[in-house]
Amino acid sequence: MARINSNVPSLIARANLARTNQDLEVRLERLSTGLRINRGRDDPAGLIISERIRSDIEGVQQGVKNSERASAVIATTEAALSEVNDLLNTVRALIVEAANTGANSAEERDANQLAIDSAIDSISRISNTASFGGLKLLDGSRDFVLSGVEPDAIRSARVLNATFANSQPLSVEVDVIASAQTGALYFSGDIQPIAGQLASSVTLEIRGPGGVTVVNFTSGQTLDQVVTAINNLSSVTGVGAELINGSVTSGVTFKSIDYGRDAFVSVTRLDRPDDPNDDAFQLYRFPDSYAPPEPFDWSDTNLTEATRDPGRDVTALVNGALATGKGLRAVLQTSTLGVDLLLDEDFATSPAGGSSTFTITGGGAVFQLGPEVNALQQVSIGIQSVAASAIGGVFENGSLQFLNSLKAGGGNSILDNITNNDFTTAQDILDRAIDEISVLRGRLGAFERNILQTNTRSLQAAFENLSASNSVIRDADFALETSQLTRAQILASTGTSALALANQQAQQVLQLLG
Repeated sequence: MARINSNVPSLIARANLARTNQDLEVRLERLSTGLRINRGRDDPAGLIISERIRSDIEGVQQGVKNSERASAVIATTEAALSEVNDLLNTVRALIVEAANTGANSAEERDANQLAIDSAIDSISRISNTASFGGLKLLDGSRDFVLSGVEPDAIRSARVLNATFANSQPLSVEVDVIASAQTGALYFSGDIQPIAGQLASSVTLEIRGPGGVTVVNFTSGQTLDQVVTAINNLSSVTGVGAELINGSVTSGVTFKSIDYGRDAFVSVTRLDRPDDPNDDAFQLYRFPDSYAPPEPFDWSDTNLTEATRDPGRDVTALVNGALATGKGLRAVLQTSTLGVDLLLDEDFATSPAGGSSTFTITGGGAVFQLGPEVNALQQVSIGIQSVAASAIGGVFENGSLQFLNSLKAGGGNSILDNITNNDFTTAQDILDRAIDEISVLRGRLGAFERNILQTNTRSLQAAFENLSASNSVIRDADFALETSQLTRAQILASTGTSALALANQQAQQVLQLLG
């Protein structure tokens, strides 16, 4: 070569050396950071998907932390409820002891009443003080807020869980499609020779959900006397009686006190009449799916002979979904709405009376369980107050009576506290309170076990898979990078030597000058 203005071999060597040095820098950067993608130019498409996966990983990690925190909250709540259960069982034992009036003095019952009062106060104190990280757990602040509940249709409404779309209030419509019924047997009063009186002596076995007893009636007793005798024993049997259409000549209805399938009535004649043709004490019932007419009509062809009749649970639609009926209660449990409703007697027995609507305006304990903030990845549950004034609601004397009425000097202490020897109402209230706390504990336990724990496990599995996927895309392969580094180092060394030789080659032109 005899030209020196353009040293082409030097330019080629320098360009190749620059590319080699750039590749060497890339390998050193990847080996020093452990990442294959350090900036967008490394892999634009890979960077986009990697950043999305990293975002998912962060959300999943926080979801796991949220589930673990929620489990701690539920465990703390359940521990406090366990103490409430123990106190309620203590109160129950005291009531059972006080009922033993033949062996306990009035002073001992007064002492038991004081113990009951202190236990009830302790329950309210637990309700007010149970907390987690400054959050009150059992004072009702974790409960849902309701608006527009019609007391003449729904006596009490408890929302177990609810999902709000776009933070909008949730409307709940309750429509009774089949009435609740008591068990009922009918006996005609139009009996010869004298209407409204028993034609012969009878011995009846009265059986109901409360128990069984035997009652003797003599010939000539009026049906209103029969009604009085049956009602005097209703606390034992769970069966009451009333005159049909208010008249002794129309007959008597033997009916269970409560509504529902479990509330049955059974009336069986035990004695054998002297006359084998004596069928003067014949009972009748209506089919389960048939509502008795008002007023009662003996000419109704749906009447059939029977000695036992079960009640019927209410059948209701809640927001178009079929709720589970139990007596006057309608319970719906779905992923988006869970409610426990105690319906008014008139509303639950009048399917043609129209629907009732109320609104869930907010509230509830909201747990964010997924990596994205939306209603599908949140769970809202209601934790009701367990204060003595909020549990044990039993409908008595036209209103709901709660646990605090068992205290001496309480709102209904004249009826309920044990110093007045009224144990039946007290026991009903206490049984209801125990059921409510037990069900709440079971519901929280199911939430922790079936939702929180499974959510944690699924998120941990998602975290592992997402991390593995992101590693494939973003992390550096050290075996590959070290081999490429060695290659780049060799090329850089040879490139430097080649550039030096190319620069020296141009100086050979000096030999032509002599």
